Amino acid sequence: MRIAVVGPVAQPIPPPRSGSVESVTSLLTEGLVAAGHAVTLFATGSSTTTATLHATFASGYHEDLDLWPWELCELMNLAAAIERAADFDVIHYQAEYAPISLAFTRLTPTPVVVTLHHAPSPSEMALWSRYPEAPFIAISEVQRELLGDLNVVGTIHHAVDPGAYAFEPRPEDYLVFLGRFTEAKGVLEAIDVARRAGLRLVLAAAENDYYHSVVESRVDDVSVVYAGELDLAAKATLLGGARALLYPIQSSEPFGLVLAEAMTCGTPAAALRRGAVGEIVEDGITGAAFDSLDDLVDGLPGVLALDRAGVRSRAVERFGPDRMVREHVAAYSRLMKP
Repeated sequence: MRIAVVGPVAQPIPPPRSGSVESVTSLLTEGLVAAGHAVTLFATGSSTTTATLHATFASGYHEDLDLWPWELCELMNLAAAIERAADFDVIHYQAEYAPISLAFTRLTPTPVVVTLHHAPSPSEMALWSRYPEAPFIAISEVQRELLGDLNVVGTIHHAVDPGAYAFEPRPEDYLVFLGRFTEAKGVLEAIDVARRAGLRLVLAAAENDYYHSVVESRVDDVSVVYAGELDLAAKATLLGGARALLYPIQSSEPFGLVLAEAMTCGTPAAALRRGAVGEIVEDGITGAAFDSLDDLVDGLPGVLALDRAGVRSRAVERFGPDRMVREHVAAYSRLMKP
């Protein structure tokens, strides 16, 4: 197939540090190339890929602050792919913020499919329904349900590169929280769980206003340690060295890539049952999902006792990149049928 993959242009693909959308986009692109497809990646010139790179911008708008407004940057990058639509069998837009590809649905005979990376609101759904024929790929069954009557052509879980997240059979004596510092991510709840369990907690994410105003005062560098924002290698080491990942999210999310990343290292997850957590974490196999924080604290010893080799094996089976590539190719094939 001739496939255009349109990634975000905030930063390079793959990202130097955090960036789940960029990470997944990179893994899919490289997997499609390895499977023999002719892939063009629309991304920043600072990106690294085995695909043909079309660079609308030399660097991303997180790197070059003169690129403003960011919405126009994203639109121009997508438009560059649409302008070359005749060169492709399918155009796949990775929507970090909004599915702006919908507006191009009727302007080209080449299918333009979008992967959404957040949970849509009712007001967003009302607007998107103006293009009911526009194809979506959902990242979880939870998200698929939220997309309602829109044209969902497949549900495909994200993937993790097992080569980048090596198995660690002998963890150190700490728990880990890795995610944006927001109330919704549950960092305060993670600190509470670790305190009640009597275990050290390591936090890793980029500093922001919430960190400085709410979290920083709880970091004592003894029981609660802040590791900063990590690159891929450091993140994999931190996740692999943890006895468990704490994921006490406070609101529904359509996926949770860090869950799959931790489990690929052999590190089980202890999470609250919100959003897609129940799809990703298998109770008693790769971790456990709980209905309350008290239940999570009570069930944590069972999570810590899980066989790490079994966690790794199951994670690679369910979240390996080959599976994600195969499922995308199948979805593209369905779109190409007259």
